[in-house]
Amino acid sequence: MALAQQRMNLADYLAWENQQPEKNEFYRGEIFAMVGARRAHGRVVLNLAHRLMQQLEGSPCQVFSEGMKLQIEDDAVFYPDLMVTCDKADLATEMIFRAPTLVVEVLSPSTQAFDRGLKFAAYRRLPSLREYILVDPDARSVEGFRRNDENLWVLHDMSDAPELELASLGCSVPLAQVFDGVDPPAG
Repeated sequence: MALAQQRMNLADYLAWENQQPEKNEFYRGEIFAMVGARRAHGRVVLNLAHRLMQQLEGSPCQVFSEGMKLQIEDDAVFYPDLMVTCDKADLATEMIFRAPTLVVEVLSPSTQAFDRGLKFAAYRRLPSLREYILVDPDARSVEGFRRNDENLWVLHDMSDAPELELASLGCSVPLAQVFDGVDPPAG
């Protein structure tokens, strides 16, 4: 939900955001307050972060979750649920990342359209991004979008696969581990 206020430029947003008790995303001058996540959302993020940190130990890549800002050009700053970067400048930053290899968003009914639409369109502008993963804990589905050699994004539906394959990192996580601690859908 956009906050009712005047539009901001990136520099004003960053100065303002760093003083806020709650997280707010920025897109083309508008500010969007982030709402608290549900338990299932938090479990999936932690499960993936844990498994990826184990697999990437000793590599030049690191995993970051939820509280880290990702800047896209001069018109967007988001807080991805999880991202992995192998970029030296990103690994030296304290606050703002700009070159992730992988971004994961855990869907909720209120954010699903935004994560699939406008946010994915913005993420596709990142030259470093090789893979975008959408995890729906309610439907227990996993969709991966991978940039191919022709710079096109290809959907890989892994909902019925035994593992979430993260080709950009050479990692995989069994879906049972992705959804560990998350109640199966009723019905």
